[in-house]
Amino acid sequence: MPRVVVISPPFRSHAAPLGVLGAALRDTGADVTLACAPDFAGLAEEHGLGFAELTVTRNANHGIAERTEQADGEARRLREFLDATRDGAVATLLTQARHRRDDMLADPDRILAEIRDLDRKVRPDWYLVDQLSYPVTLAAHCLGLPYATFCPGHPGYIPTRPEMFFGLPHAWPEAVRPGPEDLARLRAAAAANDAAFTEVFRRVAGRHAPGRPRPERAFALCSPHAVVFNYPPLPWLPPAPPGPVPVHAWHCTSLPRPVGLDAHWRAVVDRLTAGGRPLVLIALGTFLSARHDVLRTVARAALDRTDASVVVAAGGRVADLAHDPQLAAAPRERLHVAGSVPQQALLAHTAAMVHHGGNNSFTECLAAGVPALALPFSSDQFAIAHDLERAGLGLVRDPNALDAGTAGAALRDLLAAGRHRSGVEAGRARALAAGPRPAAERLVRAMRGAPRVPAPE
Repeated sequence: MPRVVVISPPFRSHAAPLGVLGAALRDTGADVTLACAPDFAGLAEEHGLGFAELTVTRNANHGIAERTEQADGEARRLREFLDATRDGAVATLLTQARHRRDDMLADPDRILAEIRDLDRKVRPDWYLVDQLSYPVTLAAHCLGLPYATFCPGHPGYIPTRPEMFFGLPHAWPEAVRPGPEDLARLRAAAAANDAAFTEVFRRVAGRHAPGRPRPERAFALCSPHAVVFNYPPLPWLPPAPPGPVPVHAWHCTSLPRPVGLDAHWRAVVDRLTAGGRPLVLIALGTFLSARHDVLRTVARAALDRTDASVVVAAGGRVADLAHDPQLAAAPRERLHVAGSVPQQALLAHTAAMVHHGGNNSFTECLAAGVPALALPFSSDQFAIAHDLERAGLGLVRDPNALDAGTAGAALRDLLAAGRHRSGVEAGRARALAAGPRPAAERLVRAMRGAPRVPAPE
């Protein structure tokens, strides 16, 4: 069976699904090594994978972005990003466009050299590369290494049409739809990044692999063999890249195998659901938990406008919520606030979730059969929120225009046995028929015999 190296950036939201997919590859008989920053060695051990140290970007997120130690420049960019989210979708996406080179393409020559060294030491049959690790994809292309691409977000992350750009959402939910002038500004910034990244890719390829084809478009560069989408194959999605085998995993969770709660969280759930109270989970991801103003609004709405109990994943903002008079006065039987939560395990006990439209939250709710209220802030969250609403899996609201009345009405709608239930149940059935194990089996077949292309030293 093949020897595979899975390369992830040092972000928990990327490494976690790659760890699950890596374990599924291991279950097919493959010898799998996770290559990531040192702090993720434990994740590899948890999934029964080998580990190789490789850091492919200067910024990181080990689970709560604000608590992860960052270099000065990365910490400043994180603060700028969080500040921009308060000014709305376009301001946030423009800030991300301005940060993109530093965040995603730092030091491609060093990373190419480290990938070459890793390949000499491990000599895998092929690699599985996170699509947002652009210098790794570029290195694999230059070195002629056989690799599959893992798309960790919305499939529109890989542009397959001239009018598509990374950083310009493929689709927008009705609740968060910019005007023509703002869209034109955003399109111009995304197009400029597209040209700048492509120029860097072509220069690096010219230096290191003059005999290899020059990348025509940086953000579109992906495996010629297989692309794994951590996403369902919804009929309205843009076309997959031509050439490679498209593998839709639907989700990268441990379902349908049960994910258990430990004794502490079992006691929390028992307390909150006593008497048959429904449970609402509020979690905005490892970065956006810093928006404690939105967490506070939604938690208040759930407590005041519904009969549900609430779990809030507050990241580094637990103290901010604890000092809110209304939340501090909430009965212990209805509210639990924690820095982090076992999200996949909790979803088995959850009646509705409020999330940021992140890919993992979207697909985990899909696999668990939980309707969601999506509050998109950045990145591909707008396109994911659009898909969630169009597929009948939940509702979307603008997080910066949210009040208790709007949030409460949305939650009451989700908690009622109404129009969302059939879409959620149908989606769950299809998701559980798919998942990481069938995706791994298809990926192994697609990569069988993928050749190495001789490259100059």
